[in-house]
Amino acid sequence: MTTNPFALFEEWYDLACKSEPNDPMAMALATVDTEGRPSVRMVLLKGHDDRGFVFYTNLESRKADQIFTNPNVALLFHWKSQRRQIRIEGSVTAVTDAEGDAYFASRARESQIGAWASDQSRPLDNRATFEARYQAMVERYEGQPVPRPSHWSGYRVAPERIEFWQDRAFRLHERRLFTRAGNGWTEGMLYP
Repeated sequence: MTTNPFALFEEWYDLACKSEPNDPMAMALATVDTEGRPSVRMVLLKGHDDRGFVFYTNLESRKADQIFTNPNVALLFHWKSQRRQIRIEGSVTAVTDAEGDAYFASRARESQIGAWASDQSRPLDNRATFEARYQAMVERYEGQPVPRPSHWSGYRVAPERIEFWQDRAFRLHERRLFTRAGNGWTEGMLYP
């Protein structure tokens, strides 16, 4: 047993990466709008360390708008084949430009071009319009590196609470809760 939630996350995440059949890095991200209405969608974990959990997106998307007005979010990893989940609650900050540039450069070229072609979360009249915009970006950047758009970067969720949930028979689940306390963490158990 560890009293470091990041070490326990790493242990569970490594196991999921070895055995989860689809997207072990997928996590649900919950945000709220200015009227307190929640919204949730799947994003991909692209980095994690003791500072938090990183994902990337279009900074003009609905999720980014909601984060701008309320930086408090929740994440959920659910690894069904492991019968485990991890719930994370915390606040969001932007990654540095250097981090955004480095991650963008590591993406597949098609994904880089897609970041330029998509007005994420905005109305689209039909698929052909998007495909034409994508093709125009292919032609624009032919034979040259694709730079990171200024409207595309990442966020880091700095956790305040991390709950590790392990399925047990007869719904007698095990729940361990870590809560930030200054520079450290307190740990406790929750009833299933």
